[in-house]
Formats: sequence, structure tokens, C-alpha cells
Amino acid sequence: MWFNSQFKTQNKQLMNLINKINSHSAVIGIIGLGYVGLPLGLEFAHKGFKVIGFDVDEKKIPVLNNGESYIKHIKADRIRAAVDAGTFHSTSDFSKLTEVDAIIICVPTPLNEHREPDMTYIVNTGEMIAKYLRKGQLVVLESSTYPGTTDEVLLPMFENAPEFQNSKLKCGVDFYLAFSPEREDPNNPNYNTATIPKVVGGVTPACLEVATALYNQVIVNTVPVSSTKAAEATKLLENIYRAVNIALVNELKMVFDRMDIDVWEVIKAASTKPFGFTPFYPGPGLGGHCIPIDPFYLTWKAREYDISTKFIELAGEINTMQPYYVIEKTMEFLNNQGKTLKGAGVLILGASYKKDIDDMRESPSLKLIYILQSKGAFVDYSDPYVSKLPPTRHFKFDMSSVDISKESIASYDLVLLSTDHSDFDYELIAEHGKLIVDTRNAFEKNGIKRESIFKA
Repeated sequence: MWFNSQFKTQNKQLMNLINKINSHSAVIGIIGLGYVGLPLGLEFAHKGFKVIGFDVDEKKIPVLNNGESYIKHIKADRIRAAVDAGTFHSTSDFSKLTEVDAIIICVPTPLNEHREPDMTYIVNTGEMIAKYLRKGQLVVLESSTYPGTTDEVLLPMFENAPEFQNSKLKCGVDFYLAFSPEREDPNNPNYNTATIPKVVGGVTPACLEVATALYNQVIVNTVPVSSTKAAEATKLLENIYRAVNIALVNELKMVFDRMDIDVWEVIKAASTKPFGFTPFYPGPGLGGHCIPIDPFYLTWKAREYDISTKFIELAGEINTMQPYYVIEKTMEFLNNQGKTLKGAGVLILGASYKKDIDDMRESPSLKLIYILQSKGAFVDYSDPYVSKLPPTRHFKFDMSSVDISKESIASYDLVLLSTDHSDFDYELIAEHGKLIVDTRNAFEKNGIKRESIFKA
């Protein structure tokens, strides 16, 4: 009888939470209001959920609560509409976690100096949640990480939450825990948070049921998998696939350059094959939070199983050396014109890692600036989306964006295009730039060919 009663209580709690989710009366908590957490929170808010956004950065809170945006591709009017409707509010007071029914974690997962996972943000967030965890809550981790993080790091924290030390919480019974990898592609005109299918894995079947019900409210298609590990591995596979293929074309770029073959022409020709080929493109290095980082999370975890991930590590080496290769080719280009890099004035075009966004995470432009300066060049940059270079984990440049004009372009010995923003006036740059190094084939894509333009 006791077992029967306990089962009914547990089932009632589960159904209550699912009913709250389905009726949009559940309160959603988003921890981390950056490029992933903010758009996700707004999706829930615009579907009528009450959303509380949490962030440790005190400067973000008044900006968001005033209906303003600090991410250029996320329009202020979307935030203002949610704030005015009373469905979105942000805070740095984590005690308000007791007020929410579902907690979604969207915090950074960087690498340390040894290219090993830095779990500080997840651990600190997990400890904070455990401090306020109550029965009947759902917690979902979205941060990219190695397989096993949800079960091995977060689960023990929550099952031993301080408030319930004398009556240990049970996952899938007292609370629910899942992993659902973020799949953001900032400023993608074809896909957004709501239209990208969502992979979901739960610690238990009940956890999966609740998490799937939650995402079904705002995502066009949810894809349930058997476990949190499978969901975690899915995100890694997606980005390892991209990292390895980008490394392949970067290596081919160097090989074809020696053979006097244009890799961009070859990729364009190969892309005409209607099956069996997906085009990937070379560049000055990898950027963004996922592709340069995620593969090494699996590499690190694989060591625990005595497996060497040679393919992933080789791809990482090739992609990591690309900024150095670009500078090497730049020096050759200058030498052929009777000039040296030391003492040269160089303008970097583009500071963000991807065109038409302001995201600076792991941008190869920063590495290019560092290498150029270390070789004695005088470096400036221009980026319509990044007015001032923010401090990062590896670089702290005190630099502001230079406005592009005939005079400014002509004043530099060399212009190096790192990010192919649509806003750049390529005709003006080509006409007045003395020497141009193009790492994205942007000028040719814009129909501009000149002897002063070198593709690296």
C-alpha cells in the first residue's frame, strides 16, 4: 500500500508539472543570458511563459529590464515586447530559482590553457541550483560538454542538495534532469531558435518526458534520444564533423597553393555534384564557441577510456595553425612587392568570428592581430559590429574600430580581410587599398579581381 501511495504521489507531481508546461503556466528560469540563453528565453516569453533570466553579469540586468539589447542580431524590440508584456524579467538574485518550475542552464564551457575542459561555470551553476532546488523542478543543461557531464557532475549535486540532506532527493521522482544541446547559428536567415530541431536526453524516462514536453512548446521538432550521454555526444559529433571537414579544406588550400591551384575554384566545381559532397570553406582559423572547443571535450574524455582521438587532434592542429599560415603568406606577398611586415601598417577587416554578427568568441582575428604585432607591424582593425575589442581569456587589446574611407584605406601598407561582413564596401577597399590579403575569397565573390588582391 505504501508503495502504491508513493507511486501515485510521484505520478501526480509529474503530471502537474507537465500540465503546467502544456498550459504555459510554468515559470521558466534561464541561467546565462548570452548568445544561447537570451534568444531561448525570448522564445518562451513570446509564447506566453513567464521567464526569469539569471546572469552573474550585473551590467546586463538593467539593460535587459529596460528592453534594450547588447547582442546586435537580437533586436531590442523583441526584448522590449516581452518586458512590456510582463513575460520576461532578468536578475542576478539566484534565490529566485525557487520561483521557477524549469531551469535551463546556458553557461560557457571554455577550454583551459592545456586544452582541457574548464567546468567552472557548470560546477558553480550546479552548486547554486542545488542550494535552491525544490521538489518538482526540471533542470536542463544546454552547454556543450563531454558525454557524462549531466550524470556525473550535476546529478550527484542535486541528489545531495543541502535542503534535503536528511532525505536524499531521487532524480526522476523528486526532480527531473535532462540535457539538450544548444544549436544556435547567430544571424542565420534560414533558421532560428524555434525552427532548429532540438535533441533531448533525460536521466530517466520521466525526465525525458518532462523535458520533451517543455521544448515542444517552443521548438518546431524535438528529437528524443536514449540518454543524456547520447544527447551530449550528438552535439560533439555535429561540431567535430565541421571541424574535421574545415581542417581538410584548410590543408588542401595549402597543398593546392603549392600546386598553383585555386582551392575556391575547386570547391565551387566540386559543389556541382548533386550527391556525396558537402562544401566546406577555408579561412584564417576557427572561431565561435563550439567548433574550436567541442572536439577537445571528447578528446579529453576519450583518454579516460584509453582511446587516442588522432583524427580530431590532427584536425585541431591544422585549424590552429591557420592564422600562422595566413601571416606567412602575407609576409611572402609583401616581400614580393619589396616590402617587409616589420614596420608595416596593417588594417584587419573584421573582428568577429563570423560575418554580420558581433560575436567575438575565439575569433581568429584576435590571433592575427597578436601575430602581426609580435612581428613588428602596426595594426588597426575595422568592424561595423565591434566598436571596441573586449577583453577575452587570451587577449586584452586596447583597440577601437577604424572607420573605412578612401583616405583611411589608402593610409595602410596592407589590408587583411579576416571576416567577410556584408557591410564592407569591397569596391572602395579594392580601389584604394595598396595591397589586400583576402582569407575568405570575399572580393572575388563580389566580382572584384585585381593584382593587388592576394587570396590566402
